[in-house]
Amino acid sequence: MKWIPCSGVAVGPKTTKRNTNNGSSKKKKKKQQPQKGTMEMVVMINDKKNLPLERSRTSERSRKDNKGDSKISSNEIPAQTFAFRELAIATMNFKKECLLGEGGFGRVYKGHLESINQVVAIKQLDRNGLQGNREFLVEVLMLSLLHNRNLVNLIGYCADGDQRLLVYEYMPLGSLDDHIHDIEPGKKGLDWNTRMRIAAGAARGLEYLHDKAKPPVIYRDLKCSNILLDRGYHPKLSDFGLAKLGPVGDNTHVSTRVMGTYGYCAPEYAMTGQLTLKSDVYSFGVVLLEIITGRRAYDTCKSVGEQNLVAWARPLFNDRRKFAQMADPMMGGQFPPRALYQALAVAAMCVQEQPNMRPAMADVVTALSHLASQKSAAEMQQQQQPGQSLRLAPGTPRANAGS
Repeated sequence: MKWIPCSGVAVGPKTTKRNTNNGSSKKKKKKQQPQKGTMEMVVMINDKKNLPLERSRTSERSRKDNKGDSKISSNEIPAQTFAFRELAIATMNFKKECLLGEGGFGRVYKGHLESINQVVAIKQLDRNGLQGNREFLVEVLMLSLLHNRNLVNLIGYCADGDQRLLVYEYMPLGSLDDHIHDIEPGKKGLDWNTRMRIAAGAARGLEYLHDKAKPPVIYRDLKCSNILLDRGYHPKLSDFGLAKLGPVGDNTHVSTRVMGTYGYCAPEYAMTGQLTLKSDVYSFGVVLLEIITGRRAYDTCKSVGEQNLVAWARPLFNDRRKFAQMADPMMGGQFPPRALYQALAVAAMCVQEQPNMRPAMADVVTALSHLASQKSAAEMQQQQQPGQSLRLAPGTPRANAGS
C-alpha cells in the first residue's frame, strides 16, 4: 500500500487560490446551487491542523449499485462514528497478532466489533504524516458517497482527538498481490478463469467510478495491493485516499500534484500532472499485465531491461508467437491460447502511450466479461460424456483454423 511520487519528485502546475469573503467586501454573492445529479463534495483541508469531522450518526445508508446517481450532500456522511476505545478493544489494543498489513497511510488490523457483531478491518492513520490526514478526509467522503459491489464498504470512522481510523468490511482472502506475487510456499497460483473474473470485477469498479458517479471519480492509485478479495475471489477496490473528482463540462483534465505508485502511473500524468480518466485506464492495463504474467509492475530484482513491466511487454505485443511465453508459469500452461491473446490485446490497448488511443473502461468491461464467462478446458472436459467427442456443425471452422 506504499505510494511515492511517480516521477520521484512532486511535479505539477501551481494552483490558484480562490478569494474568500472575510468581511472586506460588502457584496453578497448568491449561493450557486449544485447541478442535479451531482455529488456536492466540499472539503476544507488545513495542512497545519487536524480537522475533526462532524460526528453525527445518520440513517442507514442507501445502496445503489449501478442503478442511478448518488444524491447525497457532503453534510450527510452515512457512516457510523466509533470511539477510539471501542476500536482498541476490537483489536485487543492493536495487538501485533491482529496486524494485517502496513503501508504509506498507516497500519491495518483485523478486529471484532461487539456493537455490530462483525469482523472488520481497521486502518489506523499514521499521526506523523500530514498527507495521511488528507487521505483520511478524502476516503471518508468518497466511500460514503459511492456504493458499488466492486468497491470496498466503509462501515465507519473514528476522529477522537488526533486519532484517525477507518473501519471497513473484512476481506478474508486478502489482496490480489497476495495471490499473484507473494504466494506462500506450497500454495497453488490462481487459475486462468479466476484471474479473468478478478480482472473483470476490478474493471467494473473503475467503470462505476468513471461512468456512474456524478461527477466522475479518478481513482489514481490502482494496483494489485489495492484490489481486495472477498469470498469466491470477488474483487473490490480499496484505499481511496488519492482519489480525485474528474473533469466536468468543457474541462479535459484535472491538474494536480503527481502522486501514485511507480510503475502504474500513466506517462502523461507523470510528466505534466494532468490527470484524466484515461490515466486510470493505463494503470488498469498494468494490473491486467500483472494478472496475466505474474510479474510485478516494477521489479528491481530483474535485469535492467525487464524491471519495468510495460517496457518489457511492449516488444512482445508485436510477436504473437511469443504470447505464450508471457503467461504466468504458475498456471502451468493451463490457459486457452485464444483467450490469452485477447486478454493481452486488451492490456496492450490500455497501456498505449497516447491517452486518446486507450479504450474507455466500459469497453474493457465488455471484453473481460466475455473472457471471464468462458468455460475452462477442465470444465468442458467434465461436462463431456466419457468416450464422446465434441461435434461441430457442418461448415463450422475449427478453433485452431485461424489461430
